[in-house]
Amino acid sequence: MISIIIPVYNQADKLGATLKSIAVQTDQDFEVIVVDDGSKDNPEKVFGEFILAAGNSCLRGEGCYAFFRQENQGAPAARNRGFQESKGEYLFFCDADIVMKPDLLEKLRLTLEAHPEASCAYSSFMFGTKLFKVGPFDAQKMRQMPYINPMALLRRCDFPKSGWDESIKKFQDWDLWLTVLEEGHGGIFVPEVLYSVATGGTMSTWLPSFAYKLCPFLPAVKRYRAAMKIIKQKHNL
Repeated sequence: MISIIIPVYNQADKLGATLKSIAVQTDQDFEVIVVDDGSKDNPEKVFGEFILAAGNSCLRGEGCYAFFRQENQGAPAARNRGFQESKGEYLFFCDADIVMKPDLLEKLRLTLEAHPEASCAYSSFMFGTKLFKVGPFDAQKMRQMPYINPMALLRRCDFPKSGWDESIKKFQDWDLWLTVLEEGHGGIFVPEVLYSVATGGTMSTWLPSFAYKLCPFLPAVKRYRAAMKIIKQKHNL
């Protein structure tokens, strides 16, 4: 079974589309765990309306969809809470602004089954109208920059015992994958676009690559460099 863990913070307007894209997956062996990290826009209402509208078409067993609330602690804490509540042999940490293609879970699971040496399977994706080509797994590249985001299928047995580092505010995904790498695990790339990210959410501060070289005075660039320094110091890079 795949445990789909969705942290949500003030993204109730996007959560419905994410849930609908999960409900029509070709691989239906999953559970969905939504963790509300102290939102002010009532994502529980969106969740309840989805469950009511879906009815028996999506509820295949008791506990298949679950909703939890906690005080605002940040996305890593919400993901850790979701992991604690999960049961699946595979984990998929899904942001609340994601729309999956119907075969995402199936293709990622089949890829991992075909590659027992890999701990996670991941794909390229769209951010609005921009294509993010991710590329094959490369340990050296991983040590240099973040290039795999949280939306990867991960074997539960290879999820770090330390979980998500709740002290990390930026590059949380890079920190996780570096920890996975340090524990001797790698990944496998699925050369397809399997999901899209809605604009205005967690990736809304994305800047073109040239900005980081030519515009060091920009506040976003300064924050980027400061956050990167934290990760590099933690992992001795």
